[in-house]
Amino acid sequence: MSPLEQTVPETFINKGLETLPNLFERVEALAKDFATRAAAHDRDGSFPFENFTALHEAGLLSLTIPRELGGQGLGLTSICRVIEGIARGDASTALVLTMHYLQHAHAARNRRWHPEVYQRLCRESIEGITLLNAARVEPELGTPARGGLPATVAERTKDGWRLTGHKQYTTGSPILSYFVVWAQTNEDEPQVGSFLVPRDLPGLRIVETWDHLGMRATGSHDLILENVLIPLEYALNISPVSTTLSFDPLISTWGSLTVSALYLGVATAARDWLTGYLNERTPTNLGEPLATLPRFQTAVGEMEALLFANRRLIYSLAEDIDKGEYEPNVGLQAQAVKYLTTTNSIRAVEIGLQLTGNPGLLKKNPLERHYRDVLCSRIHTPQNDVICQSLGKSVLKVK
Repeated sequence: MSPLEQTVPETFINKGLETLPNLFERVEALAKDFATRAAAHDRDGSFPFENFTALHEAGLLSLTIPRELGGQGLGLTSICRVIEGIARGDASTALVLTMHYLQHAHAARNRRWHPEVYQRLCRESIEGITLLNAARVEPELGTPARGGLPATVAERTKDGWRLTGHKQYTTGSPILSYFVVWAQTNEDEPQVGSFLVPRDLPGLRIVETWDHLGMRATGSHDLILENVLIPLEYALNISPVSTTLSFDPLISTWGSLTVSALYLGVATAARDWLTGYLNERTPTNLGEPLATLPRFQTAVGEMEALLFANRRLIYSLAEDIDKGEYEPNVGLQAQAVKYLTTTNSIRAVEIGLQLTGNPGLLKKNPLERHYRDVLCSRIHTPQNDVICQSLGKSVLKVK
C-alpha cells in the first residue's frame, strides 16, 4: 500500500456491519490467489470457475442482498472497495462479480419484482453459486443506452411468457444461473422491460463468441433464446412502451462508481508490479536499481497522483451516497467520476508501459494484460462522449 492509499478511510457507513475489516482481509487473500491464475485464464480465454467457488465459500456473493433476506446489505463504499480489491487480482472475475452485485442491488430497490421470485433468488444466491446478470445488447441494436427498442420478443401465453431473441456480450455467461433479459412484448400495446430467465430451460443456449483484446476471462458470449418459456411472474418490470418511467439516479450511480473502482484496481495492480520491477531491475551500466533514477521516480509519482485522485473521487461520492447526503444530479456526478477515473487509470498504466519498454509488453509480465484490461473501461455504459455531452448540456441548460 502506498502512502497516498492510506488516505482512504478504513471505516465506512455500512448499516452497522461489524465484520468489515475481516471482509477486506478475505478480499485481499482471494485477490492474491486469483492473481496466480489470471494470466493463464487470460491466455486461454477460459472462465475462472474456481474463483467463484472461492468467493462463495468466503461469503462474498451475497454482499448486496438485503440483510432481512439473509444477505449483508453493504453500502456502495464497501462494495466499491471489494470490487477494487478483487480487480487487483483478476479483473475478469471482478467484472462478473460487479454485474452480479449490481443486479441484486437494483432488485433490492425495485419493488416491481414478484416478492416470492425475488426471495427465492436471494436464498439461492446465499446458499449456492447462483449468479445473475443482465442481457441487453443485441446485434442490430447495439448498446441500448443510445436508444431504441429490443428485437427480443416476449409472447404471453396461457402457460407463461415465451422469449425469442439474440443477446451479445453477456458477461459471465458460463456460470450465470439467471439472465435478466431485456425484451418487448408482442401485445397490441407493446410493453418493454426485463424478464428473469433461468439458465437450464429448453431453447436457451450460449454461443461462445467472446474473443476480445481485454477482459478475456469474462465469458461474455452470445445468448440465444428460442421460444424459451418462463412463468408469468418472471416478468420483472415491464411497462407500456409509451409510458415514461420515473428514473432512479442511484441505480446508474452504483454502476458508474463500481466500474470506476474496478479499473482503479487494475491500474493499482499495474503500479504494484511496476514498483517491484523498478526496485529489482539493476542494469550493469547503472549498478543500482532503476528506482533510484529521478526520471523513474517522477513518472511513478505521476501514476500515484492519478490513482490518488481516483480514490478520492470514487470514495468521497460513495460515502455521500451511503449517508444519504447527495445532490439531485448525483447520477451525472457519478458519470463524471467514471469519465475522470477511467481516463486516469488508463493513463497510469500507459506511464508504466512507457517506463518499462519491451519488458512491459512481454506476455510473461502482467503489465500488458493490465493495459488490455484497463482499456475496456471505455466500453462500459455510459461511454465518454455521452458523459461529456450530458455534462455540457447541464451547464448550457439545454435538453
